[in-house]
Amino acid sequence: MVMEMRALLGSGGIGTEERRELYRELMSENFADCKKVIFVPFASNDYDGYTERMQDFAGQSGYELVGLHEFEDPLAAIEAMDGIYVGGGNTWLLVRALHERGLVEPIREAVLQRGVPYAGVSAGANVACPSMQTTNDMAVTMVPSFETFGIVPFQINPHYHPGGIWYRESEDGEFQQHFGETRARRVREYHQTNDVPVIGLYEGSFLRCRDDSFELIGNKAAVMRKDEEMDVLEPGTILRGDLTTA
Repeated sequence: MVMEMRALLGSGGIGTEERRELYRELMSENFADCKKVIFVPFASNDYDGYTERMQDFAGQSGYELVGLHEFEDPLAAIEAMDGIYVGGGNTWLLVRALHERGLVEPIREAVLQRGVPYAGVSAGANVACPSMQTTNDMAVTMVPSFETFGIVPFQINPHYHPGGIWYRESEDGEFQQHFGETRARRVREYHQTNDVPVIGLYEGSFLRCRDDSFELIGNKAAVMRKDEEMDVLEPGTILRGDLTTA
């Protein structure tokens, strides 16, 4: 019997106490029935340090977070755990490690067939999609394939912003406008060769996923489809798998 898909996908940018509290609340809800959650730290080069930081950050969440890299048999570890949490970092490092360790299909099956709760932030949200092609990250390594878990049928662009960035080089310097390409332009380039819709998650935003229902929480998001106008969504919006409003 196929179980309900349950996932929490976040952009990151949880730098304020209000956003950290929301993150902890949503994670506790997502893993409410879990005693042990496997943490996948492969988007970083420091597996031990990253896992320890996330264990501290999770705090008294009601579940134990255990690093996947600590197990000699990662496939058996995934089978034994009640939940899966894939951390953020560099998506290229993460995808390479997932393919090299043969973890893409086992994690996909755990979430979609056995109903194991999944959480992913930033790169961890990227790999919940059919491919990693809407990451913002620098290509620091080769990957065997762009294919990722396909837990959701759309693409995510984490850390999305609408542009209009101003910066200064010092505390007392003058603000200058940044004229580099925007996230929206990058997604339009993706849509030149791909048809899959993309949701750009603003900093501090999350998607609460239940089968074919996706609720936007925390902050705004932008939905982008090939050859169509962008839709900017407010928190509380509920979407279907094709990113139309329910």
